[in-house]
Amino acid sequence: MFAVKGLDHIVLRTADAARLIAFYRDVLGCAVERSREDLGLWHLRAGAALIDIVDAAGPLGRPGGAAPGPEGRNLDHLCLRLQPFDEAAVRAHLAAHGIDAPAAVPRFGAEGDGPSVYIADPDGNTVELKGPPFGGQGPGS
Repeated sequence: MFAVKGLDHIVLRTADAARLIAFYRDVLGCAVERSREDLGLWHLRAGAALIDIVDAAGPLGRPGGAAPGPEGRNLDHLCLRLQPFDEAAVRAHLAAHGIDAPAAVPRFGAEGDGPSVYIADPDGNTVELKGPPFGGQGPGS
């Protein structure tokens, strides 16, 4: 038998790879770890996991159909666990990038209940920015 250890990667298709890469790199601090421009594929490091950006017009993206837009999404949301989670600092950083983030609210996640803020990336994908569990309790704390 086997056990799931965690999220390995998520793949986002896009019509504007440069814009989406800039968001995850410059706003959220995910470094570009590897790229395969011949395939229209970029791997960005998000802690122990990867966020893969795929150009919807490229060899890997074309089989997926139309690029993301108002009529359809490629996923509901992705959640990035932040450490540390200083709500004021997170919201100020996002504001400096032109993103008006709402106040954090408690939400359940892999480590338990903790603060969470939802924002949107440039393609309209919802990105949850999640803090540690309240009281430092939960798996991995």
